[in-house]
Amino acid sequence: CDSLPPAHYKETMNTILLWIQKSETKLSMPQVAVAEYEIMEQRLREIKALQSSLQEQQKGLNYLSTTVEDLSRKAPADVSQRYRSEIEVILGRWKKLSAQLAEHCQKLEERMTKLQRFQNDTKTLKKWMAEVDVFLKEEWPALGDSEALEKQLEQC
Repeated sequence: CDSLPPAHYKETMNTILLWIQKSETKLSMPQVAVAEYEIMEQRLREIKALQSSLQEQQKGLNYLSTTVEDLSRKAPADVSQRYRSEIEVILGRWKKLSAQLAEHCQKLEERMTKLQRFQNDTKTLKKWMAEVDVFLKEEWPALGDSEALEKQLEQC
């Protein structure tokens, strides 16, 4: 029975599997096109929280890997192969999840930058349009006053 992993191995395995499933579910939710900065900020906080949670789970993952390595040295080939396959699947999902989190984070930060730029440009444009509106409503000089008329046309 020396070849079987300790109970802590199974517990850690279950914890990590559960964590991976929850995280994969969160990430698989359809991304809604959002044009509200606050909502994007909230989503970014959630992703960053998942990323730090991923780091916290890393210790457990390392434990599983070293336990499987130890097992490979002691256990019969078929037993160690079963555990090696199990950990490889977990590591694959882990790497994929980690990459997805990084990608989501980067895309969201890019969108937030673009949205902020767009909002600033819109503000500038609205201000300019308001100024033009005021200008257009001004009294135009009489046709005989060519100097004043020229000045006003220059302003245009």
